[in-house]
Amino acid sequence: MNRFTGKTALVTGAGSGLGRAIAIAFAAEGASVVAAGRTAASLDETVGRIEAAGGTAAAVTADVTDSGQLRDLVRESVTLFGGLDIAVNNAGILRGTVPVGEVSEEDWDAVLRTNVTGVWLAMKHEIAHMKENGGGVIVNVSSNLGAHLRMRNIAAYSTSKAAVAALTRAAALDHIHQGIRINAVSPGVSAAPMSLQPGETEADRAERMKSESPLGRVAEAEEVAAGVLYLASPAAGSVVGTDLVIDSGSSI
Repeated sequence: MNRFTGKTALVTGAGSGLGRAIAIAFAAEGASVVAAGRTAASLDETVGRIEAAGGTAAAVTADVTDSGQLRDLVRESVTLFGGLDIAVNNAGILRGTVPVGEVSEEDWDAVLRTNVTGVWLAMKHEIAHMKENGGGVIVNVSSNLGAHLRMRNIAAYSTSKAAVAALTRAAALDHIHQGIRINAVSPGVSAAPMSLQPGETEADRAERMKSESPLGRVAEAEEVAAGVLYLASPAAGSVVGTDLVIDSGSSI
C-alpha cells in the first residue's frame, strides 16, 4: 500500500526500537520520513535501512527536552520535504526503577521532562505549523503502564505515560477544530530494547511473556507500527483523542 505517498512524517526517537520500526513503516508506504533523535549514528542507520529499501528519509538530531531544537526540527522537516503532515512523538526514557520512596529527584525530573514535557513541546511546535498549513495528524506514543496497567517499581515511567494519555486527549479536543487530529498508541511489552528487564535476553523475555501475556508473546515492533500508521491514515479520519492499546492482552 501507498497510503502516505506525498506526505512528510516526522518520528522522534527514531534511532532504535519502536521509533525505528515506525519510521521504516511510514517510508515503506510512501512517506518522506524525518528520523529525529539525539544520536546521529543510530539515526543514520535508520535512514540507511529506509534508503536501502527504496524509501526517502533524512536524519535530524534533536533533543525533545529543548524547545528551540524542536522548533528547528519542525522547520527543517518542512525545508527538507516541503511540509509536515504527520508527527509521531515517540521519544522516551525509562529510569528510576525502584519503589516510589526511593526514586531520586534526578531520575524523576529526567523521566517527566523527556516523556511528558518533551511530548508537549513537540506538539506545541508541530501544532503551530499544522494549524497554519491546513492541519495534520499527530500520534503520541504512551504505554499500557500507567493509565491501563500497574507494575511495581516503575512509578516515574508509569506516571509520565499516564500523563501522555491525558495530554493527548486534551490536545485532541483543543485542536481538532483546526484540522489537527491527535491520538495515542499505548504499547505493552514489545520487541524493543526498553522492554528487556536488567540482564534479560530476548529469549528470556519471550519465555517470561508465555506466562505474563494472555497472547503468550510480545508484540512485534511492526505490529505497533501498524497501529500508528492506522491512526495516521485517512481510514482513521473520525478517530480523535483515542488511546490504542497494543499489549497482547496484558491490561485486560
